[in-house]
Amino acid sequence: MKLKPRLLAVAVAASAFSLASMAARAADLKIGFISSLSGPVSALGIPYEKGIRAAIAANPVLAGHKVDLIVLDDASDPTTAGRNARKLVVEDKVDVLIGSSGVPAAMAIAAVAQELKTPLISPTPVTLPGPEGSWTVTVSQPFPLMVDAVVQRMKTEGVKTVAFIGFSDALGDLAYDSLVKSAAATGIKVVANERYARSDSSVTGQVLKIVAAHPDAVFAGNSGTPGALPYLALAERGYKGRIYGTHGLINADFVRVGGASIEGLEVPSGPVLVADQLPDSNPIKKVSLAFRAAYQKTHGALPNDAFSAYTYDAYLLLADAAARTKGEPGTPEYRAALRDAIVSTHELVGTHGVYNFKPDDRYGSDQRAVVIIRNEKGQWKLVP
Repeated sequence: MKLKPRLLAVAVAASAFSLASMAARAADLKIGFISSLSGPVSALGIPYEKGIRAAIAANPVLAGHKVDLIVLDDASDPTTAGRNARKLVVEDKVDVLIGSSGVPAAMAIAAVAQELKTPLISPTPVTLPGPEGSWTVTVSQPFPLMVDAVVQRMKTEGVKTVAFIGFSDALGDLAYDSLVKSAAATGIKVVANERYARSDSSVTGQVLKIVAAHPDAVFAGNSGTPGALPYLALAERGYKGRIYGTHGLINADFVRVGGASIEGLEVPSGPVLVADQLPDSNPIKKVSLAFRAAYQKTHGALPNDAFSAYTYDAYLLLADAAARTKGEPGTPEYRAALRDAIVSTHELVGTHGVYNFKPDDRYGSDQRAVVIIRNEKGQWKLVP
């Protein structure tokens, strides 16, 4: 049966609309997001998810492509993180990976990203030299940069000897190696290297050895809620020296658990945590305040951690790269072009710093990404 001209036109229009809708759906930009929403690293992983959701709510379309976010929990397990990454790329056909919350998990994802040629933007430090890490960048400041800022603070405060206690994993190694290198350059002696697992409930033995060494200061290479354990043990033993830590400790749960034991603790941080104290001439201030507004609109409260801002920055990095990437999402060619755009990012202002990447450099941060803050009665204050 022949259709009347008007009905034919409607049918053709409907068909065209349907095809256009299918094409639009096919062109969605897919993000595979992996975070530790449960387990010992969830104090970092949950804020990470909140940050990415705030970013997408503020800007749900990138370079004309609707963003499709797929979230998987790695349960604080590196093996699960790697398995999740493989599923997201092979089955869900994501264009980019973002995650995860712990260094071991992030490194597992980076290995999959390299194998399956999918760009990874990590909110967590990842150290993979050469070709092994060529598909990975991280928006977290490199540990050597952050730890060196702490060591310079130690020098200013007259510290001569420092003891180390940290996780018995890749993060602990990264923190310890950074401390040793910076301390040697300033004449500070590292007098102990004690370790514990993230799941441990006691570090009494390790802290007894540290106290026996009589260090001027203790530096902890850990993160999240389990990071409070050494400070609690030091306080129980009456330790009166200075205490320092990493940027992995800036979250509300750590402050709650640490309580009075972390009074005076000094750690490095990105500028976002003290954005309201930055001069108006600092471009990071404007972006940080925009992040706070987006977070509050999405979650009904202002952020009280530094971690949600890392995934917000990861999304800013993706948005900038997507605007410079030609082709349609969902193809190997697009993933390769997106990766090339990411690693050529220049002077992108985020909440934690101003990012510049090169093809052979995993980190994009410089000195503009570091301030020192001190815990005073449960609040983080900028150290002048």
